[in-house]
Amino acid sequence: MLNRIIGGYLLLVAVVVAVHTVVEPLYHSSFEGQPYSPIWNLLNPLMAIALIAGIILSFLRKSQADAAEGDAVTREYLVSNVVFFGFLFVGILFFWNWFGLMHPEFTAIGGDTKSLVWIIVDATLPLVTGAMGAHLIRRN
Repeated sequence: MLNRIIGGYLLLVAVVVAVHTVVEPLYHSSFEGQPYSPIWNLLNPLMAIALIAGIILSFLRKSQADAAEGDAVTREYLVSNVVFFGFLFVGILFFWNWFGLMHPEFTAIGGDTKSLVWIIVDATLPLVTGAMGAHLIRRN
């Protein structure tokens, strides 16, 4: 039952982030002082929770696939590895950018780079959280 609840949460985060990424330009006008809509301040903690849960659960899934399979490369082996390393990729980018956003004194990168990283995170996170969420819901 817990897997279905977590899976539902991951799917919900995937849908909300994907929809908000697409519709944000329709209602928010970016300017120098406020390049992102304030909704992201609400979504970022939810995304962080989803990433942490996803990394843990996808690692467990990958470990099971690694242990269950022999030398043959199966669909489950490929999917579990892609999802796990996808979570790691988007997690590294997300937390690096998010911590940089919370500490404005971090000036090693410019605003354009931060925006590009957010676009990559916002496009990738729904894919991996959606895949893991669907797997958790279907598994039981």
